[in-house]
Amino acid sequence: MCNTASIAATAGLPDRALYSASKGAVLALTRAMAADHVREGIRVNAVCPGTVGTAWVDRLLDGAEDPAAERAALEARQPHGRLVQPDEVAAVRYLVSPASGSTTGTAIEVDGGMAGLRVHPVSV
Repeated sequence: MCNTASIAATAGLPDRALYSASKGAVLALTRAMAADHVREGIRVNAVCPGTVGTAWVDRLLDGAEDPAAERAALEARQPHGRLVQPDEVAAVRYLVSPASGSTTGTAIEVDGGMAGLRVHPVSV
């Protein structure tokens, strides 16, 4: 059942809060599913990539008024100063390998430090 106060509170959440809440929900779901299925030999993990330099991101940047400036700003907000490359998201290879047999209920961040590091942004 939903009441007016909760509708108003939800409607007032900014996009960043909704995005963050959905990411937190994925992590909670990962841990819950891992706990529910570990004794069946089913492992559940999450890979959390940062902003990855994909064709999709390139198309978004190409549609910007100043693509070079937008790319520079996006890279500047990354702690390591660049986008994650697709081949760097190799955590997936580990998770499907026999070597990860005891890895379950975890999240592997492949984000250049976005989730855990607090560094000063680079000036653009």
